[in-house]
Amino acid sequence: MKLDKKFIEFCSNKKLEINPNQIEIINTLKNFQNINFDRSFLNSFFKKSSKLGFYLHGDVGVGKTMILDFFFKQLEIKKLKVHFNEFMISFHDFMFENDKKDKAIGIFVKDLKDKAKILFFDEFQVTNIVDAMILGRLFEKIFEKKICVLFSSNIKINDLYKDGLQRDQFLPFLKILKENSIEKELSINEDYRINKKDILNRFLSPINETTNFKLNKFFRELTKNKKNNPKNLNIKGRELLIENFYEGIAKFRFNELCDRNLGAEDYLQISNCCNFILIEGLPDFNEDNSNQQQRFITLIDIIYEKKIPILISSANSLNDLNSSGSLAKIFKRTISRLHELTSIKIQTT
Repeated sequence: MKLDKKFIEFCSNKKLEINPNQIEIINTLKNFQNINFDRSFLNSFFKKSSKLGFYLHGDVGVGKTMILDFFFKQLEIKKLKVHFNEFMISFHDFMFENDKKDKAIGIFVKDLKDKAKILFFDEFQVTNIVDAMILGRLFEKIFEKKICVLFSSNIKINDLYKDGLQRDQFLPFLKILKENSIEKELSINEDYRINKKDILNRFLSPINETTNFKLNKFFRELTKNKKNNPKNLNIKGRELLIENFYEGIAKFRFNELCDRNLGAEDYLQISNCCNFILIEGLPDFNEDNSNQQQRFITLIDIIYEKKIPILISSANSLNDLNSSGSLAKIFKRTISRLHELTSIKIQTT
């Protein structure tokens, strides 16, 4: 069965409305199908195009991940889907441990090609200067090795790392990405994450006696017959203590997670040992706490990738959360993900 027909059947089974824009994306992607990646496939890849990347951007919840996930599962080749934060952590670890610094990127990419002929970075974004400065050299090698890459993002290529520190040094990466990728926009007037979920019952607002009572009652019921064993995480010589840890159920104050100088690697380690996370005291965001907001965005990205259910108490309701100006577009994705994470079924055993 052809890819577009498979997709129509997939949408029918999921009871999803099919949009012409989605079919256009599928028709572009189907040139990947049945390609022999071990031979020179440039003539067949995207027909007359020699581009190795496919960059799909669009607003929150329009189905970018759904389409690329569907397509990715059709490919019977060595492939790797990875959260971009995890990928960059593994890359920086490799660079730190490798003695041949001048050749380390090439060695990393060679090892990467042994594992996968195509990569999928879901919800691609660049938020820190360390990643921004190295991405040009890294992806130059990735494309040199003829590794195909799928990207989904809320941000079009030209707006990546917009207003970031030393962005002029990031521009070579944008040039490489644009030269090597087909860029498409997916536009649908519906957020699938919100519409397919039940009424929220684990996002409590505003912060007052009533919501505090509900939060503590929920937590007591969830941890009944469980003992608090504070967990100490060692992250490259740094210690991170989870004070309230009940057999995989963790309770944090917002400032524990986001006021401190924590990053993706810390949040990844936390998520690896938790199957439910409770966060107290989410503030409203503005220009004065944009650093905390950026950490919160990174935290939710990682929790979402791991599909860990959460409970949050917040100053504002979920749909009324404010944002700092520079993070407003990215934060729409966070809000959409919070809809899902506060609704998915809890499994704590």
